[in-house]
Amino acid sequence: MDRDGTMTIDWQEWRDHFLLHSLENVEDVVYFWKHSTVLDIGECLTVPDEFSEQEKLTGMWWKQLVAGAVAGAVSRTGTAPLDRLKVFMQVHASKTNKLNILGGLKSMIQEGGMRSLWRGNGINVLKIAPESAIKFMAYEQIKRAIRGQQETLHVQERFVAGSLAGATAQTIIYPMEVLKTRLTLRRTGQYKGLLDCAWQILEREGPRAFYRGYLPNVLGIIPYAGIDLAVYETLKNRWLQQYSHDSADPGIPVLLACGTVSSTCGQIASYPLALVRTRMQAQASIEGAPQLSMLGLLRHILSQEGVWGLYRGIAPNFMKVIPAVSISYVVYENMKQALGVTSSFEGRPALHGSWFPPPSAKPAMVG
Repeated sequence: MDRDGTMTIDWQEWRDHFLLHSLENVEDVVYFWKHSTVLDIGECLTVPDEFSEQEKLTGMWWKQLVAGAVAGAVSRTGTAPLDRLKVFMQVHASKTNKLNILGGLKSMIQEGGMRSLWRGNGINVLKIAPESAIKFMAYEQIKRAIRGQQETLHVQERFVAGSLAGATAQTIIYPMEVLKTRLTLRRTGQYKGLLDCAWQILEREGPRAFYRGYLPNVLGIIPYAGIDLAVYETLKNRWLQQYSHDSADPGIPVLLACGTVSSTCGQIASYPLALVRTRMQAQASIEGAPQLSMLGLLRHILSQEGVWGLYRGIAPNFMKVIPAVSISYVVYENMKQALGVTSSFEGRPALHGSWFPPPSAKPAMVG
């Protein structure tokens, strides 16, 4: 409907849409493609979700954030063994040891038993709530600063605001990311718990250790979020053009497929930076490992292992996508019902002087 990209609908756009579009109710399009699913694949690099003024006034926004956080916690716990295997292979796999999926699982179970497959999951779940809250608040503040005297923001400006909000959240909670990596890779008896791990890092390596790998982590936000949104928009618009003549409801399989494919593409683009980040976080705890910068580590990996070395551990990362998406969707829908979340379109919102949620809004990727 918004043909000039201003995120505001004028009379001509409104009239032309209902004269020329076959769907009777455009709100259905918005409802199904916005807040319709929450996909948690264990990454936190997406642009924050949008909430309409009506959702903010009725309090539905915080209920949706809570539902998403619970869905992310259950999803991450269910796929924790694959996540730990990914981190294990990112750090320890090489051309010489030829560590594969089965070998990695066998090695972890032999060292610490079945329970060791969930190492690092506690803090991985714990950081969902503060990161989601910080990202949402930062996003709202940055949007106000960018908007200034304008009534609305363009899509590009919203993407910039979202990326800055993600960077802000990552900056604040990044020490938890380092702790998560160290706890995930720990040997049996190495740390007594979260606080002991933090104290040992502080005592042996100093406070700067809590920000090892910060630069590649922040740089990874742009390719991940940008490609994620671009692919999702392309798939969504293709479906609307070809199949929305009879119904605006794409169905759960289409929504999950679009979100899964777009997130996977974003992961492929940003994965080398994620691997470098993980190795920088872990290298001080590995005996004999060289202490390299981001560029030094990239050169080292390329010279020793080639381009494929930048994608160590991507197989278990892909393996966890479908179960993670499925679990988070089911839990999210049940949590919405339990919290009494209703559609934001039960009453028709006023379009003049307020933002109408665009059907281009991508579902939130919690975590």
